Amino acid sequence: MVRRAVLLGVVAIGLTACTAVDTPGQGAALETFAHRTATSDLVLFWNCREPAGGVLRVEGMAQNPWQAQPIRFLELQLVGVDAQGREIAAATGKARDIQIFTGQQSPFQLELRLAGTEVRVDLYYQYLFNEEFKAALLAGPPMAGPRQYAQTRTALVRDACSPTAHLAR
Repeated sequence: MVRRAVLLGVVAIGLTACTAVDTPGQGAALETFAHRTATSDLVLFWNCREPAGGVLRVEGMAQNPWQAQPIRFLELQLVGVDAQGREIAAATGKARDIQIFTGQQSPFQLELRLAGTEVRVDLYYQYLFNEEFKAALLAGPPMAGPRQYAQTRTALVRDACSPTAHLAR
């Protein structure tokens, strides 16, 4: 009798854990973003707008849709580039959450003061991700399971606010 009660409890907990990861409204919120890019670990959604003259605001959402390891310390940089390829304006920011777990989303915002001669705006981003090196052999006592090392992943979205590139739809 006790076994059945324990088994029923385990099944109930398992079914609860298997429910949908998205909370109400999360999926709809991602549909409001015009731009999208992705790596094998992370998906970024964002909108570009000019709330005032000479200011470009990029508001977005970072999502870890499928990786079991959390995305950590997501940092973003928005760079204005002139016709000669020189960086003439820059702004930096971070995702709200230090760690983005599986199925979680984290908002970010960058505000760039434009110099006025930009021909495009590039978005750089980097984050830490634990990569498994199964073949790595290190000095020391043997350990059970793979060893994990935090790797910095860096990516570039060229012309991030283009009306024809990186579209989410």
